[in-house]
Amino acid sequence: MLGCIGCDQVTKDLAVEHLVGAPPRDYLGGTVRIVYAENRGAFLGLGHTWPETARVAVFVVLTGAVLVWALWSLVRQSAGPGPRSGLERLGLLLLVGGGVGNLIDRVRLGYVVDFMNLGVGPVRTGIFNVADVALMVGVGALLLAPRRAAASPEAPSA
Repeated sequence: MLGCIGCDQVTKDLAVEHLVGAPPRDYLGGTVRIVYAENRGAFLGLGHTWPETARVAVFVVLTGAVLVWALWSLVRQSAGPGPRSGLERLGLLLLVGGGVGNLIDRVRLGYVVDFMNLGVGPVRTGIFNVADVALMVGVGALLLAPRRAAASPEAPSA
């Protein structure tokens, strides 16, 4: 989780240092595009036109509360009976790491620094960052964890 936050913040600092005001940089025939963007909203800019107080309430206060709950849930389950599966634990750690990475930007800057874009021709993703990747992989792991647990055979009882 801490590695995720650190990598996210370092890459965002590099994006600010090297990409602000620069033209987009294309790699692998344009499949990977590196371009600086400031996202005042959430996923794909959702909420970027909201009043500042609404954005702070949702993207800082509410998100912060959810992250505290997720971290508390992770710590509590680790200390209690019946530990979470490794996949569920990984999902929560990535979710918290990515969420904290973006929350740091929102508190420090008022927006999230984004700089990566993938696509082929006109079919492209939104512009995202390392924290967004961690969030998406974390959500995917959390969605897969119950399926994987249901598919795995139970240990024989003694």
